[in-house]
Amino acid sequence: MKDRYLTIALCKGRVANQTMDLLEKLGIKCEEIKDKSTRKLIFTDEEHKLKFFLAKGPDVPTYVEYGAADLGVVGSDIIEEEQRRVTELLDLGFGKCRMCVCGPKDAKELLLHREQIRVASKYPVIAKDYFHNKKYQTVDIIKLNGSVELGPIVELSDVIVDIVETGSTLRENGLDVLEEICPISSRLIVNRVSHKMQKDRIEKLVKDINACLHSES
Repeated sequence: MKDRYLTIALCKGRVANQTMDLLEKLGIKCEEIKDKSTRKLIFTDEEHKLKFFLAKGPDVPTYVEYGAADLGVVGSDIIEEEQRRVTELLDLGFGKCRMCVCGPKDAKELLLHREQIRVASKYPVIAKDYFHNKKYQTVDIIKLNGSVELGPIVELSDVIVDIVETGSTLRENGLDVLEEICPISSRLIVNRVSHKMQKDRIEKLVKDINACLHSES
């Protein structure tokens, strides 16, 4: 089993780049993964017997749950939304943002008085959990895949639930953060069988990453 590759699924884009920057500090290198012109799907570090592949965020927990990847790096928002059977090992501390309820200022009254409202979101699971189980407010959840900021503007919804990083897109569209649901950051997750079968290797990697993160703080 020592010669077996550990496979890591990375969320495409900035999270993948930040993960590789972190791993490089541990001597784990894979230059090809940073080449934007490459058409390769699988990338390897032969020295450390690691394989990497890039995936869309919502697919990362799926690959990990079903064992196509032993490990994955993805935002905690996606972990919460997808509800896959994976184990979270480490908060990597990057990709920080917030999951918030947003809308026009006058929508604040609807939230304060727990009126029945319509909520548009790319994250219906998170939105439903927040309103039903934490606020005990009756809501109609509308799933959107694109620019959710449109929801209140075209009167599809009263508010939205979405990720907020700087808030500039909200402000440009006359919307505000009305309530914060939870902080978001990138997490390292593991397949539960892999965690048992490759326990020593995985725990060493986690220990090394953790030491690297704390040396920077």
